[in-house]
Amino acid sequence: MSQDLEPRLAAYLARRMPQASHLVVDRLQRISGGASRETYRFCLTWTEAEERRTRRLILRRDPPASLIDTERRIEFEAYRAFHGSAVPVPEMLWLEEGTGPLDHPFFIAEEISGYEAAPAVLWSEAYLPVHAALAERKWTILGQIARADPVALGLDKVMYQPAPAECWSRELGHWEAILDKDATEPLPIARAAIRWLKANPPPPPPRISVVHGDYRTGNFLFAPDGQIHGILDWEMAHLGDSLEDLGWSLNPVWSSGRGLAGGLVPEQDAVAIWSRSSGQPVDPAALHWWTLFNCIKGQAIWISSARVWMDGGNREPIMVYPPWALQNAQDRAILKVMGHL
Repeated sequence: MSQDLEPRLAAYLARRMPQASHLVVDRLQRISGGASRETYRFCLTWTEAEERRTRRLILRRDPPASLIDTERRIEFEAYRAFHGSAVPVPEMLWLEEGTGPLDHPFFIAEEISGYEAAPAVLWSEAYLPVHAALAERKWTILGQIARADPVALGLDKVMYQPAPAECWSRELGHWEAILDKDATEPLPIARAAIRWLKANPPPPPPRISVVHGDYRTGNFLFAPDGQIHGILDWEMAHLGDSLEDLGWSLNPVWSSGRGLAGGLVPEQDAVAIWSRSSGQPVDPAALHWWTLFNCIKGQAIWISSARVWMDGGNREPIMVYPPWALQNAQDRAILKVMGHL
């Protein structure tokens, strides 16, 4: 597959870089993980102004079928909006929405290399001393995303801007519809939680914010000194209530049994960091609602992934691993958040 992609990718980049000559794409390698995009790293070498140059880049291509249906332009523009800000993200270079060059739409970005992302590494003994520092950075950055003005960033032009009062119902309706469509068996725990969520809606947010949509351990690049150098996986980015992001980061499944927010610090510490950074007080009842909602969102994602795999749309192992590993854990998380575990 990579041997087929390399010359086609080189031909595409040659058209996008008319100032370049002797352009070569090599070392194209599929990165494991990532169920909503195929992700590859590669090395681009070219001559420009009589100088030989090299740059390591990332290709994110739509797969035949995805864990979640997302719009690549929204992900591309979210990255581009935050590049150069206090929120560390890679630079976006090219977006291709046609299917001709590489069979599926894709975009190309710089690679931020030399850092870790895997939770297994984060929880290794070498990183335990910097968990507090990582938590400080993790929820400070999330607070900075919440603080950002989506209109000033231009994201209102590519993302639907809901009225504050419809944030909760729009998101809950979206993920409930996915459960309705993709579930293969009764879901009594999730359905009970949905009934509670509908009966106890949260207050509208004071303002509409950028919501990353998948802000969790595993989606940021970190270093041994406790610094975070890249926030990744913006494919579910949208505009809405900033507590949605905070609640997703507190989903108990991300603690991997450690009993800590994101496996790093007690939940109250994470919430306090976020509140200081965002400048927003946290209504405990509203946060409880959004945390429970995110357990439903998680369950919808795992079940949707299983459906895609069972229907044969995508037989990559990453499609079947999340439901196998997390569906039962997500039910237990729902019960925990509702106070029944």
